[in-house]
Amino acid sequence: MIRLFKQFFLAIWEVLEVVLISAATVVVIRTFLVQPFLVSGASMEPNFSDGNYLLIDEITYKFREPQRGEVVVFRSPQDKATFFIKRIIALPEEKVNIRNNQVYINGEPLNEDYLALSIRTAGLVDAVLGKNEYLVLGDNRYNSFDSRSWGALKRDKIIGMARLRLFPFNEFKVFGY
Repeated sequence: MIRLFKQFFLAIWEVLEVVLISAATVVVIRTFLVQPFLVSGASMEPNFSDGNYLLIDEITYKFREPQRGEVVVFRSPQDKATFFIKRIIALPEEKVNIRNNQVYINGEPLNEDYLALSIRTAGLVDAVLGKNEYLVLGDNRYNSFDSRSWGALKRDKIIGMARLRLFPFNEFKVFGY
């Protein structure tokens, strides 16, 4: 009887060990490495669509700064409970202008090969970014609430970069930038 009880207890203990180790692993991965993100809205179309399920890389920016062209997820500058996804257009301490439907960085037109040829960047921007500031825009420039509306994005608001599109399955993609 005691032997049977010991075997039962050891089996339960093994299951608990597996559950605890699995739970700890998931918590560490979700807290420090990657985070799921569901795209809501059309501001990044056609590159990211409403309902796309992404994995966000949270670790890369602990070792280097964000780069132009990368797609980032960040906390809204106006409401920290809301998250946005946009593309980095201008980097800290750069002069950025938007005029005549064109983005200029330090006086040079920006080549945005990730945009459809028909997309134009409306609005007027004339700014010099601060030390920890980025200018971010949605790829769907006609339907995006971005830096043209609320100004530069502070570095500490950035959560991470879009690394992997998991869903829909027929649009699975790894983003290497």
